[in-house]
Amino acid sequence: MRRPWRLLPALAAAGVLCWRPVWAHHALAALLAAVFGLYLLRHLVLLAGALHARTEPATGAGELPSVTVLVPCHDEAKVVDGLTRALAALDYPADRLDVVFVDDRSADDTGDRLERAAAGHPNWRVLRRAADAAGGKSAALNEALELVRGEITVVFDADHQPEPGCLRALVRVFDDPGTAAAQGRCVVRNPGDSLIARLVAVDYLCGYLVNMAGRRSAFGLPAYGGANCAVRTPVLRALGGWNTDSVTEDTDLTVRVWLAGHRVGYAEDAVDTELAVTTLRGYWRQRYRWARGHQQVCADHRGALLRSRHLGPAGKAEALMFLYLYHVPVLCAVALLLAGVEASWPGLALTVPLWPLAPLMLAGPVLEIGGGLIRAGTRRREVLLLLLFPALFVLSVLLCTRALIDRRIGSAYSWVKTERTAAAPNAAIGAGL
Repeated sequence: MRRPWRLLPALAAAGVLCWRPVWAHHALAALLAAVFGLYLLRHLVLLAGALHARTEPATGAGELPSVTVLVPCHDEAKVVDGLTRALAALDYPADRLDVVFVDDRSADDTGDRLERAAAGHPNWRVLRRAADAAGGKSAALNEALELVRGEITVVFDADHQPEPGCLRALVRVFDDPGTAAAQGRCVVRNPGDSLIARLVAVDYLCGYLVNMAGRRSAFGLPAYGGANCAVRTPVLRALGGWNTDSVTEDTDLTVRVWLAGHRVGYAEDAVDTELAVTTLRGYWRQRYRWARGHQQVCADHRGALLRSRHLGPAGKAEALMFLYLYHVPVLCAVALLLAGVEASWPGLALTVPLWPLAPLMLAGPVLEIGGGLIRAGTRRREVLLLLLFPALFVLSVLLCTRALIDRRIGSAYSWVKTERTAAAPNAAIGAGL
C-alpha cells in the first residue's frame, strides 16, 4: 500500500528551502558538514582500532559446544557441491556437529544433490520445504530452527566454503558467557571473474579487516552477518528466530541481540570463502536489498536503541551510526544537489560552503579500504583499485536514494536471492586476491 505521507518530511524541507532559500541552504550545509565530519571521525576511530587489533590463536582448550549448521538453499545446484565438500572437511568432532540443509522450494536439482551428499553422513539431514511454503531466507531458517539440536546454531550460505578450522575459531567466541552471537570473516574467492568481483573482494577486506575489527576493538559492537555466523540456540529461540519481515535478517537480529542485553563477537580467524557478484546488475540488486533492509531496521529499532539500558552513550552513538549507514549516501545526494545550487547562484553567501564537503564524503571510506589492503598484505598494484571506488560511491548514492524513496512511498519489496554467476563457482578453498 502506498503511503504518500511518508514523504512529508522531504516536502516540508523543500517548502522551507523555497520559503527561506538562503537560511535553509546555510542550515542544510552546516548539518551536512556535521554529519560527514562525524562519520569521518568514526572511520578514523575504526581504522585506528583495526590497525591495533590482535587476533589470538585458538588454544583448543575446554570442551567444544555442540553445533548445528543450517544451510538455506534455493536453486543452488551450481554451488552446493563445493559447500558440502567443505563441510565434510571441517575440523570439528563428529559427535558434536550436525548439519541441516534446507531445500527451499528449488526448481533445479539442488535437493537431489543435497540428499546424495547427506547419504554418507549420519548427522546430516535435508529438510525439503513444501512448494507453498512462505518464501525468503528467514522463513527457511525458522522452519529449520525446529530441527536444531546444538547449543550453537551456525549459518552458512550455499556459496560459502568454510576453511577446516573455521568452526573451531567461530565457537571460541562463546567462551565469553555474555556473547550471544558471533561473526567470522568472509573472503571473496572469485576476484578474477570480473572487475566488479575484484572491487567487491577489496570491499570485503575493508568490511571485515577494518570495519568489523575496528568496531570490536573500539566499541565492542561488531555485527552478526548473514553467513559464517553463529548464535546461541536458546537466545535465538527466545528472540523468536529470524525476522521474516526483514530482507536483512542479519542486521535485524544484530540489533535485537543488543537490545536483549547480549553481545555480538567477531572471530577474524574463522575464515570462509564466498562468491562475489560479477556484474553491475548483480551488484545493484544485492546492494539495493542491503540498503532497503538496513534502512527498515533503522526505522524499526532506532527508538528502542535510544531507550536501551544495556548500551552506554558511546555504544548508542555507534549503534545509531551503524543503523544510519545506508542513509549517509542519500545525504551525499542532497549535498551534491545543494552544491549545484551554490554553483549556479553566485550571490549566495554561505557560512559553510558545500564544495569542501566532497573530500569528507570520500575520505573515510577510502581510508578504510586502504586499511583493509594494508592489513591483508595485498600487492602494491591492488592499491590502484582505490581509484575506481569513487564510481562505486556514485552507484551507492543512487541505489541508497532509490531504496529510501521506495521505502518511504511504501513500494512493495521482498527478499531477492543473489545470482550465482561466477566462472568457477566451486573453486578451491582459500583462493583470494
